[in-house]
Amino acid sequence: MSDPLLVLNGIKKNYGAIEALKGVSFSVDKGEVVALLGDNGAGKSTLVKIIAGGQEASSGQMHFDGKPYQARTPAEGKAAGIETVYQDLSLCTNVDVVANFFMGRELTRKILGIPVLDEKAMEVEVAKALASAGTRIPSLRTNVEHLSGGQRQAIELNRFVHWGGKLVVLDEPFAALGVEQTRRGLDMIRHVANQGIGVIIITHIMQQAFQVADRLVVIRQGVVAGDVKTKETTPDAVIRLITGEMAAGAGPSSQPH
Repeated sequence: MSDPLLVLNGIKKNYGAIEALKGVSFSVDKGEVVALLGDNGAGKSTLVKIIAGGQEASSGQMHFDGKPYQARTPAEGKAAGIETVYQDLSLCTNVDVVANFFMGRELTRKILGIPVLDEKAMEVEVAKALASAGTRIPSLRTNVEHLSGGQRQAIELNRFVHWGGKLVVLDEPFAALGVEQTRRGLDMIRHVANQGIGVIIITHIMQQAFQVADRLVVIRQGVVAGDVKTKETTPDAVIRLITGEMAAGAGPSSQPH
């Protein structure tokens, strides 16, 4: 087996006297979808910010892609290949799909020695990337503000994959989506993972976690209360872990990841 993509070992986070994380350890493999579950205040959001570079851990170690890892800012996390997709996304709604896809990475060609945007080449590349993922958008020249939440999410995930991302963290990605858009979103996550990209998804909807995740990690009161393969547990057992009633067969996985 190859080494895990991301390894967290004893991650702690203190806010003064308050201990938000009390020593979290788990790993994510390449091409694996891990659902991070837990009640409000369990420490999930704090943990995600530490992984993505929004906050620094008080203690503990992280390894990413085989090397020691610590991102002091989200920009450092992105540079390493880690991206967080939040409910409100990070697209510019007043420009089109192509402009969003190539934001900060625009292709240019020279006319009379002057660099100008190569709009045609960029459109062809975006069309190819979206088609390979099965994402349908009527016109790539449509401003993002006119697209559905599901389409916007697909653009962001496709963009991440296209530019060589290695680990994507999805924070309640389907909270504002309808049933059909959620189904497409779950399919998109599997498509991303099938390309060897690690995925961490935070969701409070148990059905979604069981549909898309290979493994479930339950955070309770700042520690890992359970780490189990999805096919080896049940929603009821996981709910008991979340609420503190440890269930047989749903505890920390004894197998290495």
